[in-house]
Amino acid sequence: MSAKLTLGPVLFNWKPETWRDFYFRMADEAPVETVHLGEVVCSKRTPFFEKYIPEVAERLAAAGKEVVLSSLALIMSEKERDGARSLAADAGEFLVEANDYSVAAALKGRAHVIGPLVNVYNEGTLAYLARHGAVRVCLPPELPATTVALLARQGLAEIEVMAFGRLPLAISARCYHARSRNLHKDGCLYVCGEDADGMDVDTMDGKPFLTVNGTQTMSFHYANLLGELPELAQLGVGRFRLSPHSCDMVAVAKLFRDTLDGKLSVEEALNHLDGLAPNAAFSNGYIHGREGHMTVCGEPLIR
Repeated sequence: MSAKLTLGPVLFNWKPETWRDFYFRMADEAPVETVHLGEVVCSKRTPFFEKYIPEVAERLAAAGKEVVLSSLALIMSEKERDGARSLAADAGEFLVEANDYSVAAALKGRAHVIGPLVNVYNEGTLAYLARHGAVRVCLPPELPATTVALLARQGLAEIEVMAFGRLPLAISARCYHARSRNLHKDGCLYVCGEDADGMDVDTMDGKPFLTVNGTQTMSFHYANLLGELPELAQLGVGRFRLSPHSCDMVAVAKLFRDTLDGKLSVEEALNHLDGLAPNAAFSNGYIHGREGHMTVCGEPLIR
């Protein structure tokens, strides 16, 4: 059976109607099996789109998609703690993705998903999480294929890797986006909404370095594992995660689906992807055990 595709949660601060319409289109057109909803980066954004979650979830479910509710990645206040507990308690038929271990603890004994911001680096951690209810684990994006294969061989939980999009690297209590505009986090004016795919950060000599998304640090490069899909699937990876960006994500999902199904060669898919995201710089270094910003071509993942 071919590996499945997951659409991760929108990590950026999109306008509520844009957020809603994006998911409506994904429900109707995208060849993905699972879709994540929820705010991961900043709880201040949640009230703007929260009212749309029920109808978006209903539309996705009606289209045959599995809906997963994603939690915050950093819980700092009593209000956020209560919100996480409510998410864990009131998810109903939906799985919850824990992006902070406190949420995983609240889900103990019930089936749930572990997100890529929880550090799952070895068999012991994977076994512990699976023992307490984790049925799927999206691994941290910095892991090389040798470690991914080792974890997949354990057979303890379904293994997912991030295959497209800017990679989430860290979450801070401070808001870099606000500070870049000389604003305080509490009076940020939601300036992160000005950058649909995050705000690029250069080094002092003008070279692209990272991307800022509110309180989140992301990679400047977009991960692109189209060339590694067949080998990763053979190594036991059951799912590939596509992280939403402002490009045509339906077309991106179709490229990944057709590549997995053998309808497109890797070369054809890579050429098409360049056209879909012409301003993106792609990389695949981490999965090859190299620096994350590197692009490795023609080398097997495990030698």
